[in-house]
Amino acid sequence: MITLCKACGTSYGTTPDRCPICEDERQYVPVTGQEWIDVAALTATHTNTWQQLEPRLFSIRTVPSFAINQRAILLLTPQGNILWDCIANLDPATKTLISALGGISAIAISHPHYYTTMQDWAAAFDAPVYLHASDREWVMRSSPAIHFWEGDALDIMPSVTLLRTGGHFAGGTVLHWHDGEGVLLAGDILQVTPGKNAVSFMWSYPNMLPLSAGTVERVMHHLQGKMFERLYGAFEGQNILAKASEIVQRSGQKYIACLK
Repeated sequence: MITLCKACGTSYGTTPDRCPICEDERQYVPVTGQEWIDVAALTATHTNTWQQLEPRLFSIRTVPSFAINQRAILLLTPQGNILWDCIANLDPATKTLISALGGISAIAISHPHYYTTMQDWAAAFDAPVYLHASDREWVMRSSPAIHFWEGDALDIMPSVTLLRTGGHFAGGTVLHWHDGEGVLLAGDILQVTPGKNAVSFMWSYPNMLPLSAGTVERVMHHLQGKMFERLYGAFEGQNILAKASEIVQRSGQKYIACLK
């Protein structure tokens, strides 16, 4: 039986005594203690809502809110569809809708907080999962679909590149869709601020622990020269719809200046 951590959404093959993801300082154990739910119970009490962000870009989010409450993003390309980041709830309606859109050819995930039930999504759509090898230790369920990649960039489709920026996690990754004006799918490796006119960077969001100036400089180095007009973050509404690459560069410079 697949069991989910109710705080972070990580999936386990059995009900564990503890959740290493939550015990890490980049997440947290709720004051009431660790709680668990099985996949069937989640599917029975939750549903997924869809939003079309662009003609070939869809957001998928679970309601009511579950665990971290991130969204997954489905990118449609002529060479095959890509699921960016993952949510725990894979219900029959979601399977039907994705199948009608052409299925999933690849899954890529920004960092371990969004691994959730990636193994089950991969099995349902016969898709490989691309994770950066630097975060290998945070995989709590093995799967033959998981492909650990190394280095700083990986082309998974002709117009889609994974960029390992580090930061929030050693293998922290963003997806660069270099089609037309360009789009960056950032997870929360880059956190869109409420005004949507800046991004920020953190080691731990719930515990409010910042990254060093040197680490952010390295993140910015990996994004240097990458053009993208729009950026979509990990959570609903975290959308920068114009001049996104300029905003990211300006935000990085401001963050670094504040710490020097």
